[in-house]
Amino acid sequence: MLITHGLSPQMGAQMELRDIEIFLALAEELHFGRTAARLHVTQARISQAIGQQERRLGGALFDRSNRRQIRLTPLGRQLRDDLTPVYAGLRDSLERARLAARGITAVLRIGLMPFNIAELHPYWKRFRELHPQWQLQIRPGSLTDPFAGLRTGDVDVLVAWLPVEEPDLIVGPALLVDRRILGVAADHELAERSSVPLDAFADHPQASAHLNLDYWEDQYLPFYTPSGHAIERSEFVADAGELINLVATGEIVHPFPGHVTRYWSLPHITWIPIPAMPTLTYALIWRADAETDAIRALAGTVRKIGPTRLDER
Repeated sequence: MLITHGLSPQMGAQMELRDIEIFLALAEELHFGRTAARLHVTQARISQAIGQQERRLGGALFDRSNRRQIRLTPLGRQLRDDLTPVYAGLRDSLERARLAARGITAVLRIGLMPFNIAELHPYWKRFRELHPQWQLQIRPGSLTDPFAGLRTGDVDVLVAWLPVEEPDLIVGPALLVDRRILGVAADHELAERSSVPLDAFADHPQASAHLNLDYWEDQYLPFYTPSGHAIERSEFVADAGELINLVATGEIVHPFPGHVTRYWSLPHITWIPIPAMPTLTYALIWRADAETDAIRALAGTVRKIGPTRLDER
């Protein structure tokens, strides 16, 4: 496929779609090896594609004088800026055509703060049965900026714990209510206990993400014990993998929703009930100004099924 639309006059040379993909990937990675691995081609194919583009355009797109890392030239930066929206629009158009050929008119993208556990699958299954014209895409949410995906349009709906008190976001029906447990290393001093009081949290370091949402974080892990002692956040993590590794090494203890005991069955981690800690309720969240028929249909499906109570099991 040849592309010319949307380019500035000096960029008007015809380019193959694959060549555009290669150029944009290299402009992001700035490394031939990483680009080749990302696109599953050889480095020779990358070099060939870039060389052909440079000959067509009559100038260098990358400065290769530094062997360790290449850089975009001014011409390369201009081409990158011109091509990025054109390529994104074309890619989206092709994806919509592919879905339309299968009878799918739109995609509903869901971000999850819990894992995509089996207890959530009945909601997805029922929605797909009732609305085959809408495809569901389910992805993990971000620990560091949980509502960013909604605000940028990268996801349409987020499943997150309550409360959510953001004026631009709508809180929909609940899907899941879960109990709380504490994860500790198997050789930790708390590992032999049958339960843990909240006041014990002040004696052991915890972890957190850089959330800047104190009210929301406080529901997951309070900043103070019931007796008023501060609960220390000694580590900051970006994802669940980092968090569970710190627990496993004994550097921290940390509370989790109860469903992780069935999906993180690790011999070097012990899970202890926290009876005094409030349950977590997970609900659908979406942007008020971006509500669609598909979002309303998903919310209706969840309401009809009702929330799953893991805290009673």
